[in-house]
Amino acid sequence: MSLLKSIHSPADLKKLSPKEFPLLCQEIREQIISVVSSVGGHLASNLGVVELSVALHYLLNTPQDKIVWDTSNQAYTHKLLTGRREQFHTLRQYGGLSGFCKREESEYDTFNAGHAGTGVSAAYGMVEARDQQGLRHKVVCVVGDGAMTAGMTLEGLHHAGGTNRDFIVVLNDNQMSISKNVGAISSYLNRTFTGEFFTKVREETSQLLGAIPHIGPDMQKMARRAEELAKGMILPGLLFEELGFHYVGPIDGHNFEHLLPTLENVLKMRGPVLLHVITKKGLGYQPAVDNPVWFHACPPFVRETGEMAKKAPRPSYTAHAVNTLIKLAKEDRRIVAITAAMCEGTGLTAFEKEFPDRLYDVGIAEQHAVTFAAGLAAEGMRPVVTIYSTFLQRSYDQVVHDVATQNLPVAFCIDRGGLVAEDGTTHHGAFDFAYLRHVPNMVVMAPKDENELQHMIKTALSYDGPASVRYPRGTCLGVPMDQQPAVLEIGKGELLREGTDVAIAAIGVTVGQAVKAAERLAEDGLSVAVINGRFVKPLDDELIARVAGQTRCLVTVEEGSRMGGFGSAVLESLAEQGITVPTKLIGLPDWYIEQGPQDLLREKYGLTAEGIYQTVKGFWEQLSTKGGEVRARNVRRETFSLRGESLYHPEGDEQGS
Repeated sequence: MSLLKSIHSPADLKKLSPKEFPLLCQEIREQIISVVSSVGGHLASNLGVVELSVALHYLLNTPQDKIVWDTSNQAYTHKLLTGRREQFHTLRQYGGLSGFCKREESEYDTFNAGHAGTGVSAAYGMVEARDQQGLRHKVVCVVGDGAMTAGMTLEGLHHAGGTNRDFIVVLNDNQMSISKNVGAISSYLNRTFTGEFFTKVREETSQLLGAIPHIGPDMQKMARRAEELAKGMILPGLLFEELGFHYVGPIDGHNFEHLLPTLENVLKMRGPVLLHVITKKGLGYQPAVDNPVWFHACPPFVRETGEMAKKAPRPSYTAHAVNTLIKLAKEDRRIVAITAAMCEGTGLTAFEKEFPDRLYDVGIAEQHAVTFAAGLAAEGMRPVVTIYSTFLQRSYDQVVHDVATQNLPVAFCIDRGGLVAEDGTTHHGAFDFAYLRHVPNMVVMAPKDENELQHMIKTALSYDGPASVRYPRGTCLGVPMDQQPAVLEIGKGELLREGTDVAIAAIGVTVGQAVKAAERLAEDGLSVAVINGRFVKPLDDELIARVAGQTRCLVTVEEGSRMGGFGSAVLESLAEQGITVPTKLIGLPDWYIEQGPQDLLREKYGLTAEGIYQTVKGFWEQLSTKGGEVRARNVRRETFSLRGESLYHPEGDEQGS
């Protein structure tokens, strides 16, 4: 690693000769493979963009010149070249480097991004800011991993191409997003590289050069450049030229003899320019080349074999959800599934094998996915949108206006609800309870275990309106399973324990932890009731009121935002019914949660059995010191609730403060 160890900033990179770059890239790949095999991460996309990253930092004057990495799951080489090599082993770990670009982490990270499609819009905003301030630096946006299928990317290109601003977009084209790229644009780009005409031109050029005797290297380079020019005239340049961009390419993104001179010339061009670079996802590690989908975002693996280092002891909630969908789809041909380029992540590959004509992958286009589902539902189908909680946020307006206002029967299977560990701030599913429960007509559910999950999916697909089922990342609990999914009564919770001192109302994965906490509190002599809320909306007002009326205080628990979530719904219900009882909310605070293992984050934010036990015990002692019996009553209420003090607080808070 002699070359890589000598680089502490892009200034050190500029001291190397381009002849040394292939060896440097080899060392970079070795470092990425070594770390990701140990901690997990985005491997295949980062291995494919090594040469491009080196070329950009070699030719640009960063950080004065700006590089915006769309999605930024392809920025590991960028991190290694910008002073973070010694911390790279902390990648995606608690307190370590982010797996994405993060402005708080480095001046070289120009824009925080964890979702595809934002790059062109953000970078063009930087272009306008530069020109408004009379500055002269370069702005380059690297679009890759399927972000060209995102609607925002096309919106940004449309806007930028309509001006004459100096702006460079690099299309890192590896023919993949997370899964294989889909859609008309992808098909168009692919046809240009595999089509008969292009193939014939390439073959005949090679034959011509080989037939010329004693052709010198300068002549060969000139002929190759002529070939590149011809390709640019007949290939996908027309699409981008019509959008107002000067099109250059396609060029080999792993060949510095092509990459450096072309990029150097592009940096001198005026106006909007799009450089089309062809790369290979996973290059440098054969298992990632052979299986780029699995190695897109992989857990730790055995370096020598590429196999997962540690297999889960039980199936995941995702697998159980999809198995239920398959079972129900066999009984009802109206059921179809929709994903936004996350077929593997949401487990729908199993559904696709059973029903290839009933699975729709719409690409990285979450807004389209939801409105597309609304159209299906309007014509009698039963569409299921399977989507991560964090990605459903992107289609909030479509949920409200295109689905809920028409009360259409669209089911939302919301994966990765709650804390999702190492992907961190942009990927935690903290807000779905809050942003869905205030939408009219929407049913919002979360199961306590995998058995209840299958019943909720059945309930959602039987409901004549929009309904969501939220489940976590990770393995199931291993509870006994009912033979058949059944329809639950909408808006009815479940009383798991009777009690007269304290009531704990929990939802989703926190229910099991609440039960364990109640058992410990019982050992301390407290009588503790436990409610499994099941429904965030409609809430079981009757059950909440009855239990609150029998106890001295109430505690709510949820793995989601305290503001506007399940606990807020409980407080609103009690207020509507004129019931007063001291109440404490346990949930995620009012800032963005950092990356880290699920168990560690749950412990930090008081969502484990121990955390709930300590919070309830402290609350009980606090009430007891005030003296007297405090029962639910129809008078002014004193409410004990938690609120974060800042929008972003990386240090966290003390539960109960």
